[in-house]
Amino acid sequence: MSHANDQTGTRRDFLYYATAGTGAVVTGAAVWPLVNQMNPSADTLALASIFVDISGVEVGTQLTIKWQGKPVFIRRRNADEIDAARATALDDLVDANAENANKPNANASDENRSLDEAGEWLVMMGVCTHLGCVPIGDGAGDFGGWFCPCHGSHYDSAGRIRKGPAPRNLPVPVAAFQDASTIKLG
Repeated sequence: MSHANDQTGTRRDFLYYATAGTGAVVTGAAVWPLVNQMNPSADTLALASIFVDISGVEVGTQLTIKWQGKPVFIRRRNADEIDAARATALDDLVDANAENANKPNANASDENRSLDEAGEWLVMMGVCTHLGCVPIGDGAGDFGGWFCPCHGSHYDSAGRIRKGPAPRNLPVPVAAFQDASTIKLG
């Protein structure tokens, strides 16, 4: 019996394992860039959450900021706007969902869309849910809220779709008061 025959199986096994290991490393090196490119970019991560100073927003006015590449409406509503929004029956709404990331699966009552219990502060993404246009505000449209002139969507003073082709209410992002003059988005 030859001594060379004993090592043939061992060499063959070594070659199999070395080839498999090399193949795994090469496959991982090839797949990693494809997986890594799906991660959010650095500028998006930097804007994942921001703090907004609202100390200069007067009652009845709106502040529009840019967050994650989209406009966000921060409105400090007056008593008439709050009363009109709270007097609207849910049956009159096109979308009965609050579309509020802070209160998932809530109905579209004004209490479920405003940031505070009094209903003075309303924070919404400023993108029409029809085709992504930016509605104009300050009491525009038939319901005293926002109006998208591109296709005629009318939103009320709570950002709920009331008339036009838009299928959903303006979405409310994750937002919370940090203190009396600062709102954190995200």
